[in-house]
Amino acid sequence: MKCSASHRQLIIITLLCCIPAMVTAQANIGRKVKRASGKIESGIKKNNPDTLAGGYFDLGESYYQNGEMGKAETYYQKAKSLFEKMDDAAGIAKSSRALAKVQEDLKKNKEALGNYNTARDNSQKTGDITLNTLNGNDISRLSKPDSVLLQERLIQSNIDLGIKKGDTGEIVTNFSRMGELNLKYKKTTGAINAFKQAYQFSINNPGQAMKFNDIITDVYLQNKNFSKAIETKKDFLGQGYVQSSSQLKAREITSLADIYIQKKEDTTAIQLLNESYDLSVKNGHTLEARTSIERLDSIFQSKGRRDLSLQLYKNFLQQLPAIIARDSSIADNRIVAETETRVRQLETEKNLKDDLIRRKNNFNYWLIAFIGILVVFIAIILNMVKKLRLRNKKIALQSLRREMNPHFIFNSLNSINQFIANNNELEANRYLTKFSTLMRRVMENSKEDFVLFSQEIDLLRNYLELEKSRFDDKFDFSIEIDDPLFADERLYIPTMLVQPHLENAIWHGLRYIADKGFLKLSFTRTGPGVEIVIEDNGIGIAASKDSKTANQKKHSGRGITNTMERISILNEVYHQNIICEVEDKMAPDRGVRVKIIVPVLKDFKA
Repeated sequence: MKCSASHRQLIIITLLCCIPAMVTAQANIGRKVKRASGKIESGIKKNNPDTLAGGYFDLGESYYQNGEMGKAETYYQKAKSLFEKMDDAAGIAKSSRALAKVQEDLKKNKEALGNYNTARDNSQKTGDITLNTLNGNDISRLSKPDSVLLQERLIQSNIDLGIKKGDTGEIVTNFSRMGELNLKYKKTTGAINAFKQAYQFSINNPGQAMKFNDIITDVYLQNKNFSKAIETKKDFLGQGYVQSSSQLKAREITSLADIYIQKKEDTTAIQLLNESYDLSVKNGHTLEARTSIERLDSIFQSKGRRDLSLQLYKNFLQQLPAIIARDSSIADNRIVAETETRVRQLETEKNLKDDLIRRKNNFNYWLIAFIGILVVFIAIILNMVKKLRLRNKKIALQSLRREMNPHFIFNSLNSINQFIANNNELEANRYLTKFSTLMRRVMENSKEDFVLFSQEIDLLRNYLELEKSRFDDKFDFSIEIDDPLFADERLYIPTMLVQPHLENAIWHGLRYIADKGFLKLSFTRTGPGVEIVIEDNGIGIAASKDSKTANQKKHSGRGITNTMERISILNEVYHQNIICEVEDKMAPDRGVRVKIIVPVLKDFKA
């Protein structure tokens, strides 16, 4: 039965649609990818970047050994990024070198050079001299690609280092580089020898061994050396792992048949292709069976035997469901596809989780920053309020000090007026002279809250002398001071706290007694402060209040009230503990006793 061209084309299209597009893979690529995926999943779930980086690196290795350079580059890059985040010099060196090798195979020499530099820098940190030299050689090699002798010397140096280190991967990679270099410069024998060395060192890695066997075979075919090409292919077919793998064996038998097709020995080629087809059908290798069918169809078409082609396709279509059912490579590819999907899903989940954490952290940072700014703002406001209050207190102190001056002047002018009223002009003049001296001291001292102890004593002594000249027949006075208080010339005490009490003692106590009274003023050092005692034997507080007229009671003096207010503000502003106690003496004694405890400051600064 003859088949039209359109009918045959329809059968082929149907066949191609029934068979998934897939590549020849190692039998264990699915398992390797699955193991690496397991590490990635564990690293993500446990938030362990070291395990995650290791999983990405292993996944890159799996794809690299399987010849899938694009995927290998992707996962090596992910591993490198994680190692960089952990600042793991050994991990960075390892992943950067692996990434550079892949990029060099992909002809991305600029990127490869950058990663070789990164690998060298980090191998220096770890002290790995061999790895440092390997990276240095590759940097020099890529930096001077046109120097053939330098290229050969550096590649050979890497081969020697790989042999010394026992690193099969480095040995195979660099023998492959040597073969490519020789091919580039038409050195066929050197290229074949280098690729044969790479083949021998990768003999335990079927995928790599197959790759180099194919390269050697292609070199022979390019030079029309069919016998060597056949010998090379048969040598690989004789390997134990090829004979034990029906898929790999079928694939290699087809490759051998291709050589005979090029050699124009169709009969031998047909026998080999039939052998490959039967082996593929029997063991469920869909892709290999399809390839064999396509090769046989090509031969039959060239001989005009379309009937044989049609019979082949009919037979294949009948057996296709059973072949696919037994095809483990489809399951392997499905595992790989599912694993890649799972890895992408895990990465998406991790990215979403990281993004959520990042957003949460950003919110927390903004919240903390806002709270911090608010706290600083509140602190500034409180500090301003505190300073304002302090300033107001100092203004109040200043106002109270200044209020003392008119009070004191008013009382003094009354005394002068009394002298003049009594026609005692000489005493008025003397009093006025003393008064002007005293007023100068009062004005000077009233500028500050604390004055030198010696200045305050002079002021008080002048004041008592002035009042004594007015009430000479009413009282005598004494001032007693501890020697230690005279020893230090830089002691400061609050000003104008004592004078109002002296004035009260004279004007409201001593001047009302019939006999001559006595006023005693003493200063005693008590630890960090000074105890000031004012004693008089006047009529006392109670009697003084009783003797006041209604008008006097209505217009009571501001001296003592002012002094008590100043004490309160001084304690608050300067954090002191000034104490003032006023009391009548116990019978049979008469008079008033005032005790003031004030701090003594050294080198006071307002």
